[in-house]
Amino acid sequence: MLFNQNTLLSLALAISQVAAEPKHSHPSVEGKQVSSLFKRAGTCSLPSTGGIVAVQKDGQNAGWAMHSDQTCSYGSWCPYACPPGQLMNQWDPSVTSYSYPGSQNGGLYCNENGELEAKRDGSYCVDGAGTVVAKNLAGSTVAICQTVLPGNEEMLIPTDVDGNSQKTLAVPTPDYWAGTAAHYYINAPGVSVADGCKWGSVNKAEGNWSPYVAGANQDSSGNTYVKIGWNPIYLESATPFRNTKPTFGIRITCPDGGCNGAPCEIDPSQGAVNDITTGSSTSGAGGANFCVVTASKGVTANIEVFEVGSSKSKRDEGEHQHHHHEHKPLQTTLDIVYTTETASN
Repeated sequence: MLFNQNTLLSLALAISQVAAEPKHSHPSVEGKQVSSLFKRAGTCSLPSTGGIVAVQKDGQNAGWAMHSDQTCSYGSWCPYACPPGQLMNQWDPSVTSYSYPGSQNGGLYCNENGELEAKRDGSYCVDGAGTVVAKNLAGSTVAICQTVLPGNEEMLIPTDVDGNSQKTLAVPTPDYWAGTAAHYYINAPGVSVADGCKWGSVNKAEGNWSPYVAGANQDSSGNTYVKIGWNPIYLESATPFRNTKPTFGIRITCPDGGCNGAPCEIDPSQGAVNDITTGSSTSGAGGANFCVVTASKGVTANIEVFEVGSSKSKRDEGEHQHHHHEHKPLQTTLDIVYTTETASN
């Protein structure tokens, strides 16, 4: 900051008054507190308590759910990741709608003294609705990566599902921030969390360029909306592998019934890129097709990942018949925003 001569004189006078005045007084220069003219620079460290999960620890983000070139600096909001099935429970309570830049204000606040502040009551992480399970039928681990919201919406929050196992996904309840849904990017079996749960590059079908995306949220009646679809970024003309069929597929099933729209499936062995092979297909952002299943209150839906051509890529005939006559999915406001802009913007 440049000061003119009068400002420097006023500043010197103000500083001299600091020693003479009681500690609770706040001298100012041109309407600004002297302390604000000399803000300290620094960063806040990620807490090791409260269930917080460190992500992409090798970057400047130092484990915070922020882009690798971002820091949790004084005077900023710092989002974080929680374990699978749980959601970040801290954000700026003054921001109540999904609009930029307030939508970035998730996590803990790093104040000017380098102290972390939780601005809402409650713990750092809370359980989601518990109504959607990621089921990996493939032999290799699958990285399912949730976007950070409120935050920069990079796919940094990991759910690492081992081969032939399952994990609960974090599904927001109606009281979650601004009533928003959870968004996930689904990487191919064998892609690690380290490689898949970050922005990535157009050179590999990982992260922001993974083939498939999903979304989920719960309404006030207890219904859960689950969406799977093609990633619009995967289909863009600038993506070199846009015409390459993935070697794996995904589907939504409800083994116990109680779902409208199930099964909804993407099986590349049965169709072309951007095809929904089973279920009601709808075109979304960038022309990418998706399908939606509505799980009634108390019902759990599975997002299954399977390798194309494997014995587990086909549902048994009984399950297929069980769901054949179910109704079309209910209408939902579940929406997913995609962008090719750099995550640090």
